[in-house]
Amino acid sequence: MKNLIRTLSLAIFAFSPLSLSAADNPFVGDWALTIPGGGAGWLGVDDKGGSLEASLMWGAGSVLPLDSAKVEDGKLMLTRKHVEQNKDASGKSVKREFTETITGTVQGDTIQLESTKPRANGGEEKAKLSGKRQPPPPPAPDLSKVRFGKAMALFNGKDLTGWRLTDPHAVNGWSVKDGLLSNDPAQEEGKPHKNYGNLRTDREFEDFNLKVEVRVVKGQNSGVYLRGMYEVQVADTYGKPTDPHNMGAVYSRIKPTESAEKPSGEWQTLDITLVQRHATVVLNGKKIIDNQPIRGCTGGALWSDVTKAGPIYLQGDHTGVEYRSLVLSPVVNK
Repeated sequence: MKNLIRTLSLAIFAFSPLSLSAADNPFVGDWALTIPGGGAGWLGVDDKGGSLEASLMWGAGSVLPLDSAKVEDGKLMLTRKHVEQNKDASGKSVKREFTETITGTVQGDTIQLESTKPRANGGEEKAKLSGKRQPPPPPAPDLSKVRFGKAMALFNGKDLTGWRLTDPHAVNGWSVKDGLLSNDPAQEEGKPHKNYGNLRTDREFEDFNLKVEVRVVKGQNSGVYLRGMYEVQVADTYGKPTDPHNMGAVYSRIKPTESAEKPSGEWQTLDITLVQRHATVVLNGKKIIDNQPIRGCTGGALWSDVTKAGPIYLQGDHTGVEYRSLVLSPVVNK
């Protein structure tokens, strides 16, 4: 997934000494956020030997480390730097840099946050959001003992039965032709921009194995969301160094151990197993992620609650893409 939000943040680690131990610090942990407008976000706060490190995912884009994190007077104090490119009245590009401050308080398993940003023309912009503490990922499951039920074809090769847009108000670029599930988010020159939709299954799932056949041509970008929450990247990244934004990665969270992409235009296979919040990804026959924990949702998630079941959803708001097979086998024991 490519998103302009990624360009708004300059992320570096900074550390602040704490008087609280990790066990006594109510802010340490993973927080499922509901951001202004209802989108899904995530905040992770870690104690590293008496210093805090924090990372944030704000609705879309990547999980990014924050510039500073500390506790003052019983409040969590976070900062992140932004860089914006705007145009002035003459059309000249102008760069603006500013720092956002986020303060937080905790009551039980609920965190309340307030974001404060300086406005370019003076004054401040404030936004409030809340979150719920999430359980940490359990130990890695023994996949040799996991049993899967009967495989089911999510796509029938004929029509969109069993699928619908995640946003019913978006434009539908999805169709079925010659046995292929295709997305064509075409824009019309001189006309308003069309917001194309993502496609989800009607059914929702917990843990499973999912086998996918997909084709991207040059520059195309999509994604397969597990439980509507964790994106496995689908993109034309052949020939690029390993990166958590490349084909087969759990987007911005887990980097593949090797590059296994095929050149654009070729059919590729993804064999994905999700069990107890641990992901295994086999891309084109090579295991590139091996039973790794996923701490929280990725950008574009339908929600942030890691305990929820959810649909398989295919990202369609970026570029075209083709799928010809999606077969899911649910876990029947763990």
